[in-house]
Amino acid sequence: MASGRRYCLISPCRDEAQLLMRTAESVLGQSELPARWVIVDDGSQDETPQLLSALAAERPFIEIVTRQDRGERKLGSGVVHAFNAGLETVSLDDYDYVCKLDLDLVLPADYFATMMDLCEEDPRLASVSGKPYYHGAEGQRVWEPCGDENCVGMAKFYRVLAFQQVGGFVPELMWDGIDCHTSRMLGWRSRAVGTEAVAFEHLRAMGSSDRSILRGRRRHGRGQWFMGSSLPYVLASAVLRLRVQPYVSGSLHMMAGYAAAAASRMPRHDDVQFRRQVRRFQRESLLLGKGRAIARWESRTAEEWRRRNPSEAAGMGS
Repeated sequence: MASGRRYCLISPCRDEAQLLMRTAESVLGQSELPARWVIVDDGSQDETPQLLSALAAERPFIEIVTRQDRGERKLGSGVVHAFNAGLETVSLDDYDYVCKLDLDLVLPADYFATMMDLCEEDPRLASVSGKPYYHGAEGQRVWEPCGDENCVGMAKFYRVLAFQQVGGFVPELMWDGIDCHTSRMLGWRSRAVGTEAVAFEHLRAMGSSDRSILRGRRRHGRGQWFMGSSLPYVLASAVLRLRVQPYVSGSLHMMAGYAAAAASRMPRHDDVQFRRQVRRFQRESLLLGKGRAIARWESRTAEEWRRRNPSEAAGMGS
């Protein structure tokens, strides 16, 4: 049964009939169940609607929201619009935490209990996740590229108070990085935790849901442009990704996406101050390393967090 700590899951999905039941099994097997799980069917053309209907009939805390088919999977803006359609059906004030959860994951049984424990241990922790892996062609575990400073978008677990202050997700590419940078500007912390206890399986490689991984890498490059990332930082990121499959081609496609967006003068995030702060964080990360840059940033924004959250600040020393 759901515990006294109330969390709500919102799961956008489209054509996930092959995978969603494995995610459902891992959610229903959690040591602390969600108080509510809203699944948004974003115009599926496979057997997803029938599977979701059967799932909701068995569990009263599961609600299905159905959206009209928009013709194709639209990543970035599409997933956020679907998430927001689910969000409209709940009152966040009824919950302590809200999580955007994809339906192609297998989570350990104590996953959400651990996420809540981590938030209770650190009142400044806005959002948190484990780190994802998938199984390669030979069955080996392959870790997906993921730093420590941003929780991942496929299982983004948020403290409701922080989510409300951040203002939700921007319906554009890199939405799952923009929110973490925004929360950091407000003095919050975001984390992807690399312990085995919260490692979870991604049933397909990150970025591969839209035809191919290389297409996903190009999309990531365009997203970096939209968010306001600097060329030196994107180059450094591409070099680091040479160690990640698909090795050289993945990095090249990422840079190609960034270059194409720059050449076409694709619009960027319209908050100039946000883009300026992102580039500042990136400069400090290149000069100091991400660990020291994050520590400096969190120290610098501590007073801003206290000002915005006086009751939470009263219960901690820093």
